[in-house]
Amino acid sequence: MAIDQEIKDRQGEGNSLYNLGYALLKLGNLEQAESILTKAMEVEESLRPGLPDNYKITLSEKQSDTYILLQKVLIARNKTDAALEIAERGRARALAELLTKELSPKVDTPLNYPNLKKIKQIAQQQKATLVAYSIISSKRISIWVIQPTGEIEWRSVQLPSDTSLQQLLKNGYDCLADHGQCRSSHSSRQPSQGDWVKLKDDQFQEPWQVVEVNAKESTLRLKLPGWEEGVTIERPITDVTRIVDSPNIDKPRLQQLHQLLIEPIADLLPKDEKARVVFIPHRELFDVPFPALQDQEGKYLIEKHTILTAPSIEVLGLTHQKRKNLPKSSQTALVVGNPTMPKVPPALGKEPEQLSALKGAEQEAKYIASQLNAQPLLGQDATETRVKRQMPKARYIHFATHGLFDPKRIKGIGSAIALAPSNGEDGLLTAEEIFAMELSAELVVVSACDTGVGDIKSEGVIGLSRSLVAAGVPSVMVSLWSIPDEKTTELMTEFYRNLNRTGDKAQALRQAMLTMIPKSGNPKDWAAFTLIGEAL
Repeated sequence: MAIDQEIKDRQGEGNSLYNLGYALLKLGNLEQAESILTKAMEVEESLRPGLPDNYKITLSEKQSDTYILLQKVLIARNKTDAALEIAERGRARALAELLTKELSPKVDTPLNYPNLKKIKQIAQQQKATLVAYSIISSKRISIWVIQPTGEIEWRSVQLPSDTSLQQLLKNGYDCLADHGQCRSSHSSRQPSQGDWVKLKDDQFQEPWQVVEVNAKESTLRLKLPGWEEGVTIERPITDVTRIVDSPNIDKPRLQQLHQLLIEPIADLLPKDEKARVVFIPHRELFDVPFPALQDQEGKYLIEKHTILTAPSIEVLGLTHQKRKNLPKSSQTALVVGNPTMPKVPPALGKEPEQLSALKGAEQEAKYIASQLNAQPLLGQDATETRVKRQMPKARYIHFATHGLFDPKRIKGIGSAIALAPSNGEDGLLTAEEIFAMELSAELVVVSACDTGVGDIKSEGVIGLSRSLVAAGVPSVMVSLWSIPDEKTTELMTEFYRNLNRTGDKAQALRQAMLTMIPKSGNPKDWAAFTLIGEAL
């Protein structure tokens, strides 16, 4: 109760200073507004030391308006670099403090907030272009691009007057997650040159590319990916069962997001497709499927760039330190596939029902285990008890199972990984349970539905991905929506094949996605996964 009262009192002081700063901004007194809002921020931050993680998350959310308003004032004063410092200061603070404590457990480290020097160092350390977004208002987004050289450039983006950011994100997400809503127009027209099509009685998984259309004879010249130039077959147009992808179809939803988030900074991004770009989203932008964004020619962003994400630039620097400090002795792998599924209520108040089996996930686990020289845990062997016992020692952890995000059905913050129930364990490995672990894994892949989603706050996504990073994992791969079993197996097979060859996780994921693009015309089949943290 004493903590609650102190928070309430100091929060009241911070609120008063915020209101005064807001009034000064409206009056055009920018210098004094900056001074007052800086004091408001410092008053609010003074509450943080010693608080548990959940209190810090709540505080960050309450204080987020102060960080945003101070950014507005600094930008109005043409102090865009200083605004970047404040944007960083206001995101993933609780997570950064946890990681700092883990890296120096015996040292009472004072709170050090990110500054320009440290931000530039991290970009240089990562050898990557960092792109940090900040939603300044319902109609404006600030974007900072930090080059590997340390050079920083700021851009401001105005949203279209007839739509909102939430609607644009929903449109793009629906296009991917709702099984191709944005592709319904394909079936209502005849194939044309450049289309990718499926044929009746087709023996090949890959779609065929239309090379030439003979309208007079109602025939098509077709070829498969990888065929030599000039080698084609002829088939009647009536043999086409569906058009799976087309450069001739307008795809406005993914292009709108590209136009908003990428085009304003396209000239600042690396020309080398192998050069890494790390996106630092803000709030709703954590839902953006960056690999699937398309330019006006229909080219996906993953075709141009090697993409990662991070909850903040500071956290990216800390995961880099964590990666360097991992014990070299542990080389074991834990691979889980298609466990005997637990029972979960389909809705609040309903009787629990067993989750469906995933045959593709079992095949995926067997292949990946062979790549990592491990024995996969399948079916009834993949118990929650056994998995939790093995997780702290594993260098690589791969889950091929169901992921769940439903705060109404799953205890705590509502995120869990499905495992086989065992004595005293319900078969749901929750985000809270992972958060309490100390892991030494270099990479954790949660090949399951909705494992990258959660409650989005100024702290970032409060879910499985945050818990894994907090538990000490420098590289985490999770999904943004419900993923198809068969296509995910193909993607993961390609990912590990590439990872074994290159050792570069970001490149391995990119190459896996590029391999999948000709096989599936809908990015929902391959663009769901995001790599958080370290590439190497």
